[in-house]
Amino acid sequence: MDLSDAIGGGSWPSAPGQPNNPSWPGGGGGGGGSWPGPPAAGQPNNPSWPGGGGGGSWPGPPAAGQPNNPSWPGGGGGGGGSWPGPPTQPNTQPFAPGPAAGQPNNPSWPGGGGGGGGSWPGPPTQPNTQQGGWNGPTPGPASGPAPGPAPGPAQQVLKVPYSQSLNHGAFDKLLITIMGTVNPNAKKITLDMHAGKDLAFHFNPRFNEGGKKVIVRNSRIYDKWGKEERDCPSFPFTQGQPFEMKILCTNAEFKVAVNKSHLLTFSHRVRDLSTIRSFNIYNDVTLSKVHVETLP
Repeated sequence: MDLSDAIGGGSWPSAPGQPNNPSWPGGGGGGGGSWPGPPAAGQPNNPSWPGGGGGGSWPGPPAAGQPNNPSWPGGGGGGGGSWPGPPTQPNTQPFAPGPAAGQPNNPSWPGGGGGGGGSWPGPPTQPNTQQGGWNGPTPGPASGPAPGPAPGPAQQVLKVPYSQSLNHGAFDKLLITIMGTVNPNAKKITLDMHAGKDLAFHFNPRFNEGGKKVIVRNSRIYDKWGKEERDCPSFPFTQGQPFEMKILCTNAEFKVAVNKSHLLTFSHRVRDLSTIRSFNIYNDVTLSKVHVETLP
């Protein structure tokens, strides 16, 4: 018979005079029909009781005044012992006692290491996931420094001179956003909006024209330059510094803002906006982004 079949409900008689404990084998009463009680006085041993006459499975307890039997659980002998005796104190923990004092460990005894007869595994001294369903400790976090944030994408650099097509021409609410950095020793930046061979809008910041900074705006139609516009409330470009410029087309004019502040306007000199099909950016600037969109 397999030991698990004999154990059944997992009970074992507790020590006389000690309270029954449901977590101790035999605690909690006679439910489950797992192990028979000891024979009554004067009655023959029960074959299914440890030490009974049938099957020779477990020797009975020693008679009063007799030496312990090594094969009785908890006996003082050195071998064969494979099942603990009842505890002298209530035990509320799961069944896991070690070998008797002074006895060698037995691998088949709970926590033991010696030989023979043992059949009930105890808790392993080291985490063991192969026997008895014991789970090892949860590993802690890996040592070493915490990983830093993932590097962001490298900043895009656009080729200058830069050219952008406007497939549908210019129109009301067309918005062009230009982001970049003025070169350290810049002399000028130029943006031209083309309508065929004409320049509908020429935008030209100059960093040193006769010792002054000026933004020149103009048009060139039929190869003839128009009247320059130079008046400007400020010069927002700085050598070596980044900038953001927005050009908004309306039905009447181009509106220019730099670094989120309105800068100037330029009234249309080319009336047919649909003929404005491209723009160029060139000279002393490094570009990182050019975006064309239509405002709602």
